[in-house]
Amino acid sequence: MSAVTTALKSALALGLSWGLASPGWAAPSKSATPSAKSSTKPTTKRKPPVPRKEAVAKAIASGQGLAISKLSPAEVLAAAPADAWRTPAAENVVQMEVQLATGAQPILFELAPRFAPQHAANIRALVREGYFDGLAILRVQDNFVTQWGDAAEGSEARALPASAQAKLPAEFSAALLPLPFTPLSETDGWAETNGFVDGFPVAADRAKNKAWIAHCYGVIGAGRGNEADSSNGSSLYAVIGHSPRTLDLNITVVGRVLKGIEHLAALPRGASAMGFYGGGESRPPLLRARLLADIPETERPTVKVLRDDTPTWTEWVAARRHRTGWFVHNPGRVDLCSTQAPVRIQTPGQPG
Repeated sequence: MSAVTTALKSALALGLSWGLASPGWAAPSKSATPSAKSSTKPTTKRKPPVPRKEAVAKAIASGQGLAISKLSPAEVLAAAPADAWRTPAAENVVQMEVQLATGAQPILFELAPRFAPQHAANIRALVREGYFDGLAILRVQDNFVTQWGDAAEGSEARALPASAQAKLPAEFSAALLPLPFTPLSETDGWAETNGFVDGFPVAADRAKNKAWIAHCYGVIGAGRGNEADSSNGSSLYAVIGHSPRTLDLNITVVGRVLKGIEHLAALPRGASAMGFYGGGESRPPLLRARLLADIPETERPTVKVLRDDTPTWTEWVAARRHRTGWFVHNPGRVDLCSTQAPVRIQTPGQPG
């Protein structure tokens, strides 16, 4: 096991464990009851109703979507125009194949260079040099994280490629301005405000001009030792449980999983302390990791993430805030970590 992994164990044992601004949605007012006088007027032929999907799309495009009653999040996404989605830069998306009992499964995650530029660059270098190929899942702690990297340590540990840095500065936060920050109207118990940047869940302190990616489900962080600047991206973890927000501003967050988090969350839990796999336990191997930019376009998946700066996003959040249909009680609010930016992934050969 690498020195970073060993140090991370120590750090976690010391306490790193569990311990859009949008207008309120309002239903349209009920029409007044027609008077007897008005009811005697001759009727005119009604126009056929506009199909639901078309009506939703027109309402969203005109900015009037919040006035639609009984709008579901699924309907908003189904009617979303093409420009409501963004395509992440291929340089920022890693496809990692993990060998599971069910076969090889791809895990796609997007790097966050706005928040951790040096870690993102180092991870790109590690991926391009094949550093992760043949390594393994090291740890699966229930309701916490799945971690991967090098299980060896000392002279047996895999050497970092010359193109990668062995040590990086801590990148726990970034300047809030000029980030394209879309705030939520709801308060956050862990920060002065919260919202989204490029679909990443972000907490912020406007007075300090500071923003950071929150430890929500599916977020990926860089394992470190006791020193704040002891991470380099060679040991990564994904959150697979209830959001451990106590880790916010304590570890560099490097991205979030776009596809395959269910595979990481369903792995057998490690029997050793803090979920590490010990002697006699099988570590799921990492077959290989590649940047989408290095995969031929005809072979790479098409990735779309819902933009958080459009009327569609505003309408989608409002629909999640005010649930209808099956819901007896309308919650009237959302929270940061349960508002995951939707992702659409189309594999090569899959119908559009």
